Amino acid sequence: MACPICEKRRPKRFCPAKNQQICQRCCGEQREVTIACPFDCRYLQQSREWDYSGGLDPKDFPYKEIRIDESFLRDHAELVETCGKALLEASLSTTGTVDADSRAALDGLVRTYKTRESGLYYDSRPDSLYAARIFDELNQRIERFLREEEEQSGFARTRDSDVLSTCVFLLRMALDRDNGRPKGRAFLDFLHLHFRPSEEAPSPFLIAGR
Repeated sequence: MACPICEKRRPKRFCPAKNQQICQRCCGEQREVTIACPFDCRYLQQSREWDYSGGLDPKDFPYKEIRIDESFLRDHAELVETCGKALLEASLSTTGTVDADSRAALDGLVRTYKTRESGLYYDSRPDSLYAARIFDELNQRIERFLREEEEQSGFARTRDSDVLSTCVFLLRMALDRDNGRPKGRAFLDFLHLHFRPSEEAPSPFLIAGR
């Protein structure tokens, strides 16, 4: 029996995405390229360490004019966590969503909140259907957070600039984790790992805030 992908080599690895055995070479070459690998695939998890380049160079940061440090992340931990969880949930709610869709949604929100700083209210909604869905869901969750915060405290503590910085931080994190594969979900996998229902899960928001 030959590998169902290349139809040449002997299959030696079970692929949960294909639900059948494939060869080692196709597993390595087609992982998150033509194969939509689930998070729990052990070969995918092993590859995460190899794929990660070690961090995005600050000179390559998008929106360099926006400075984010650890004090911001501590002071706005609830906002950052809310946005991170909402981003993960929105991204995983639609089958086929990949990291590129999450990045496009975040970039759209960044541009949306940048226009608000100038007094304009214009949503920079992405053209991509998947990215647009993530944008809408995350935007709605942010608005709900702001509304609930004001109802509880009696005033608006979180400013638009705080939301902007949070979206920029998540966008930088998404770029930092990008493995360049068409079906890559390393960023979503990273969020999924840190947002798993466990009190022992480390917070991803004090990692490389820069």
